Amino acid sequence: MRLTQTQFPHKPGFIAFCYDPSTRGCAGMQNFENHTRWDPWYHFFLSPIALMNVLFWGMKLVREPGIDSAWSFIVSLAIVAAVFKLRLNALKVQDRVIRLEERLRLRELAPGLDLAWSESLTADQWIGLRFASDAELVELARRAANEKLEQDQIKEAIRHWRPDDLRV
Repeated sequence: MRLTQTQFPHKPGFIAFCYDPSTRGCAGMQNFENHTRWDPWYHFFLSPIALMNVLFWGMKLVREPGIDSAWSFIVSLAIVAAVFKLRLNALKVQDRVIRLEERLRLRELAPGLDLAWSESLTADQWIGLRFASDAELVELARRAANEKLEQDQIKEAIRHWRPDDLRV
């Protein structure tokens, strides 16, 4: 099925690899194999341009040594560092929000249960648990804490995938 501009959701800067017009998203189709999201502005524009800029000024510095080309090369390195640092900081904030959301969701789904064991879950484990359906979250979180499962092991253990269409 070909998507028209009116069918495609308005999510500037995102590529949706699976699209269901009835839900205006990827609900029900996202799984372990296809849950990675790409941000075209970052992955296909900012990063490559910043890296090409370093290569350009590096070659210029080698071919035409001087204070101008040296300074431009240093600035291009700073731009690359800034681009990557901006991305990493945004991901760190997303990770913290996911950890908080999943802790709240676990408390909502297991009222009255002693959840002291959940304090041993790492941020990576919480991030993996965000894809677990409500029906399997408590059991899978307990298993992740007891068996010290890695993020990918948690994702692979999920039977009913809960899509996260907001994560970049």
